[in-house]
Amino acid sequence: MISISSKNLQNANLVFGDIASDKSLSHRSVIFAFLCDGECKVDNFLIAEDTLASFAIAKKLGAQITTLSHQGHFSIQTPVTLNSNLTLECKNSGTSIRLFAGLLAGKKGVYKFTGDESLSKRPMQRIIIPLSLMGARFDGNFAPFKLYGNAQLNGIEYLSPIASAQVKSAFILSALQARGESFFKEPFLSRDHTERFLSFLDAPLSYKEEGLCISPLKRRLKSYSITIPNDPSSVIFFIVAVLISKNVSATFKNVLLNPTRIYALEILKKMGAKLSYKVSQSTFEEIGEVNVSSSSLFGVNIDQKIAWLIDEIPVLCIAMACAKGVSKISNAEELRYKESDRIASVVSNLNQLGIEATELEDGIIIKGGEFVCGEVSSFGDHRIAMSFALAGIKVPMILHGEECVNVSFPNFFDILDQFINKE
Repeated sequence: MISISSKNLQNANLVFGDIASDKSLSHRSVIFAFLCDGECKVDNFLIAEDTLASFAIAKKLGAQITTLSHQGHFSIQTPVTLNSNLTLECKNSGTSIRLFAGLLAGKKGVYKFTGDESLSKRPMQRIIIPLSLMGARFDGNFAPFKLYGNAQLNGIEYLSPIASAQVKSAFILSALQARGESFFKEPFLSRDHTERFLSFLDAPLSYKEEGLCISPLKRRLKSYSITIPNDPSSVIFFIVAVLISKNVSATFKNVLLNPTRIYALEILKKMGAKLSYKVSQSTFEEIGEVNVSSSSLFGVNIDQKIAWLIDEIPVLCIAMACAKGVSKISNAEELRYKESDRIASVVSNLNQLGIEATELEDGIIIKGGEFVCGEVSSFGDHRIAMSFALAGIKVPMILHGEECVNVSFPNFFDILDQFINKE
């Protein structure tokens, strides 16, 4: 439990260089090394519970990894033949369990995937179906489950019923090891880090007919040396903190500006946010600077590109609660299958803080208003915890279960100190 109240920060001009390294790229910087020839080097890896799960799994599979420094530097070299007959502990990480399943579906061996209570409730059929069609076998539809890898997978065409970067990434990792070309299509483009990263390594990927063609690897990919930028899904908490404060401006440097990751910034601009960003470098990803200042916000409707917002919707709901008018989120049933049922979690907490919010089957209606003092829960969900901590900028409040922020953002409260007092 943590007690939070505002510092009444005003007339401040803040500059943020280091926030939190990108979680999606940190996972991939470990997992994709298993497709590469030679030593891969990574700087600014996110040191958090989720990403360390992938790190530990890589070691267990036989990767040779140097000690991870406090600055997030390490090098990794992976063997052609992996250790097998293992139990792989994924903790709370959906990325770890789904992407490693995709990788190991094409390897000979048996792997038992386990996770914490939250991960064990999250649906795995969405990867099990396409990987089984390729030739892998599974026991169980939820973690813990066993994967029986197959070194002779077959390429397939698969039309995914949902837009999901994790499903797509698992499919790509299997298809690269299959015999024959594969084709993947989703309802609309989900976040595309995997395609960008692997294309940067010269993987045989191409777009056709609004889908993705994946050819089998003829040889291992080239090794890489990358520096991971700041995570926009972490930076956005402090962007919203600035927006709902009084007479505050801020600059955020070295931020990942992948278009599929910054749609939330476009939503905030539609709400009236004084916000701009510009790309300063582009290699395997676009990176740049975000500028923002306190703003009067107004309600907005969101019903498209939900897959581009799945991690940001909880904090957008805080902005909506501070806005004038009514906001509505729909076509977002996927929120019910994250670390918590985020629709129910958000509505419950907003109501506890005096904001009128209504739960829909596939979304939320929020009427902007004034927060009142209250107590809220993280529901064991790191993004719910961080989002509702921002309410302390407006009113004194108590947050229960704040320790779950360690999943993705261990230093969150250290940075939030600039906006709040806490006990």
